[in-house]
Amino acid sequence: MKLSNRILTAIFLLSGVLHLFNPDAFGWLMPPWLPEPTLLIYVSGVLELVCAAGFIFGQRWAGWLAALVLLGVWPANIWFAFSVLGSPDVWLILAAWVRLPLQLPLIYFAVKYSRSDKPSL
Repeated sequence: MKLSNRILTAIFLLSGVLHLFNPDAFGWLMPPWLPEPTLLIYVSGVLELVCAAGFIFGQRWAGWLAALVLLGVWPANIWFAFSVLGSPDVWLILAAWVRLPLQLPLIYFAVKYSRSDKPSL
């Protein structure tokens, strides 16, 4: 019952629910070159909930899927960080850039979860 596993579960559960119930909150984070941004928001929300369920039920694949989801959304987060550089909102710029390196420990702990002998919360 590691704290990192509980944090991963909480993040994926909360984010998945938010993606499904308030997709407009994520629309402005989507690069303009991606097709069907609303559909992609829903798909990422569903994948996040699948990951959370996998973590809850101790499924080894959940960590691998979570790492892939995090890697899959990373290009959009990088685009967003660069796109806000000209913004007068310093907090928005800071949040966008702090978010990028924070994905690295999430990916690390997701992979570590899947590589453990007995994954669990």
